Amino acid sequence: MRILTSILLFLSFINLHAQDEEINLEYYLPSEVSYNSEIPTPQEVIGFIPGEWHVSHDRLLMYMHKLADSSPRIQLENRGFTYEGRPLILLTISSEENLANIEKIRESHVSLVESNSASLNTEEMPIVINQGFSIHGNEASGSNSALLYAYYLAAAEGAEIEKMLENTVILLDPAFNPDGLQRFAYWANTNKSENINPDPQDREYSEIWPGGRTNHYWFDMNRDWLPVQLPESQARIATFHKWYPNILTDHHEMGSNSTFFFQPGIPSRTHPLTPKMNQDLTREIGTYHAEAFDEIGSLYYTEENYDDFYYGKGSTFPDINGSVGILFEQGSSRGHAQETENGILTFPFTIRNQFTAALSTLEASQHMRKELLDYQRNFFKESRDSAGSGAYAFGNSQDPVSAYKLAEILKRHKIEVYELDDDFSKDEESFEKGSAYVVPKNQRQHRLLKAMFEKRTEFRDSLFYDISAWTFPLAFNLDFTENASMKNAGTKIEELNMPVPEMPVESDYAYLLNWKNYMAPKALNQILEKGIRAKVAMEDFWREGRNYGYGTIMIPVQNQKLNKTELFEFLKKTSEESGVKISAIQTGMTKGINLGSNQFRALKPQKVAIIVGGSITPYDAGEIWHLFDQRYDMKITKLDVKDLNRSDLSEYTDIILPSAWGGGLDDDLAKRLTEWTRNGGTMIAYRSAVNWMKKNDFIDFKTKENEMKAEDISFGERGDFRGAQVIGGAIFEAKLDRSHPIAFGYKDGKIAMFRNTTIFMEADEQSYKNPIQYTEKPLLSGYISKPNLDSIASTVPFKHESLGGGEVMLFTDNTNFRAFWYGTNKLLMNAIFFGDEM
Repeated sequence: MRILTSILLFLSFINLHAQDEEINLEYYLPSEVSYNSEIPTPQEVIGFIPGEWHVSHDRLLMYMHKLADSSPRIQLENRGFTYEGRPLILLTISSEENLANIEKIRESHVSLVESNSASLNTEEMPIVINQGFSIHGNEASGSNSALLYAYYLAAAEGAEIEKMLENTVILLDPAFNPDGLQRFAYWANTNKSENINPDPQDREYSEIWPGGRTNHYWFDMNRDWLPVQLPESQARIATFHKWYPNILTDHHEMGSNSTFFFQPGIPSRTHPLTPKMNQDLTREIGTYHAEAFDEIGSLYYTEENYDDFYYGKGSTFPDINGSVGILFEQGSSRGHAQETENGILTFPFTIRNQFTAALSTLEASQHMRKELLDYQRNFFKESRDSAGSGAYAFGNSQDPVSAYKLAEILKRHKIEVYELDDDFSKDEESFEKGSAYVVPKNQRQHRLLKAMFEKRTEFRDSLFYDISAWTFPLAFNLDFTENASMKNAGTKIEELNMPVPEMPVESDYAYLLNWKNYMAPKALNQILEKGIRAKVAMEDFWREGRNYGYGTIMIPVQNQKLNKTELFEFLKKTSEESGVKISAIQTGMTKGINLGSNQFRALKPQKVAIIVGGSITPYDAGEIWHLFDQRYDMKITKLDVKDLNRSDLSEYTDIILPSAWGGGLDDDLAKRLTEWTRNGGTMIAYRSAVNWMKKNDFIDFKTKENEMKAEDISFGERGDFRGAQVIGGAIFEAKLDRSHPIAFGYKDGKIAMFRNTTIFMEADEQSYKNPIQYTEKPLLSGYISKPNLDSIASTVPFKHESLGGGEVMLFTDNTNFRAFWYGTNKLLMNAIFFGDEM
């Protein structure tokens, strides 16, 4: 008998409307299966039956440890910690015999992706499935169902479950997002009434800002599978590449009026690098989900709404790695029970659906085991066969740290990376040993590598669930070629190390800090916070044949609070910790401006605040917080909108206003910020806040509008027509005026800018007021409609004007996108440190 044929047959007495029925364990579990009484049930450990309350991460953790202690089918490991110090656990579940030989099984399975895999007999190999829950912490039915799923796998008895465990290794991640889950459980539980109120307007169903969706720094972690910038992502990506599972499931929630979605998504929105067989297998797996949901009477749908394009999502990342990714989306109760178009949606009902999907995945894996294992082997064989020869090369002679950070991502994805054998030039780009890398095309991860490096401007569809471009060399502002040779490669890098700058020697005169290095803001902040005087070069200068460009930081030896030796030791330590080169110079006589010139401008320590809360977009705010706190070790004060009326803004040199949802920023805020700016502050605004700044007379600018009208568009096509005018996320080329302080530290006259708004600011008539300007043909990678492409040409993504004694700066788009857009992070740092010089 199939695993799921008897699931919940007795449950017809409970449906969406029956919230007054007592929930018990039998509501969830297959009824014709016996359970080992020595395995503790969830309620015996956490104190309640799943669904009665929202499980907090600490209780979830407690139960998983208890199961691992009680069951010979489970091994538990901790793979690291979140930013808030919560363990990132993984349960490896299989038969007792398999677990005794688990490393041998893993090595055999991973051999499938190697070039010598042809002799492996997939008939005799276990399948590996990786099941993860609630990467969005307020989509909690996933992690709550993981309690039941783990119990089922540990306690279910009988020949069928034993056979399944012999043929399967289950990698169970019960909480992709521990910090967000904890935050949401607190909210839902503290607002729960004894008499559950399903009124959607009740406080229970409307979290306070920023909500539980995100991690500690307010990132959407389901966009980080490819960039791998967060500790949670790094743990799960390490697990993926350690095992190469055949199926990876990602359990989510969606709007309360929806039912249940499983993949495949919309066929025309599948990335072209994903093999057709992947979608065929996804569709076949979907038949098992459909049958399981038919048995319990739950509504569902497929091949709508969602897509398989951006490889940074949990359900799509596996598709470019020889696996099959499956997205589950359950209509959310957002609390314990909520009125919806489908009746009252209860939390237990949502948990049961997620649990059912976990079981149907298991069912599919048993029937499709050999098919999926063979597909995985063929995927990597075809990847190698199609790779061809040659190599990619990337680097930045003035900024080895940015190149290193990209190499670090590649290494996390098990992509082979080589040092340079020697300096070389290709495609009008120069690559220097020590600041550049060579990556062979002919390797196991060729498809993933191509997905990360390609520029794509042609698409089957004009609608995207997420971004349409993420070309990594552009995101990191690196010199890049697709036409390098492995003759340029030196030693293969087994362990990647941060580039170490040449240590400074002691100077009696001055030191020069290279502002082109990505980590230069960290070094400068340390220097200014120490009370050391520093100046910025407003013009180029040369010494002994070396160019010191705009933005070079000069630290004089004389008249400092530290003596000569103390200053040297401090700068040496700063260079070591930041990876930034600091050079000693023994004379002020340089070519160009001299070191005593008035074109070196004194810098002051900056005290920065960011406005958060209310309608501010948590993602944008969190990315800035993360940049300051994690990358540059700079303090940033988070000012909540609701507290601004009683905040002393005079404390701050700079205030950052991120994008806001729905334009929910009021007139009182405008008055306070206007007064503060006029009194000498620097106001920096992003995305939708740009329009708010214009409306409230901080700054004035003209915009281009896309006035495209719908012609021959039917009522049914209207949504697609409007959606095609959205810039979901593409990459555009802009010119840089490197003499302008906003562009200090960039070695080239062009830069790749990420964009996902349709705010097109016209250039100023005075060309020097346009330090960043899109080219006439700016599209580098990604989708944009022709009317929008015509509109964006020659516009500007940055504006600056003085207001009273202060400065106003606008960015139409996010220069800190998802923590991996390294190439434009320095624009914000320039606005902060050099705003007074503009």
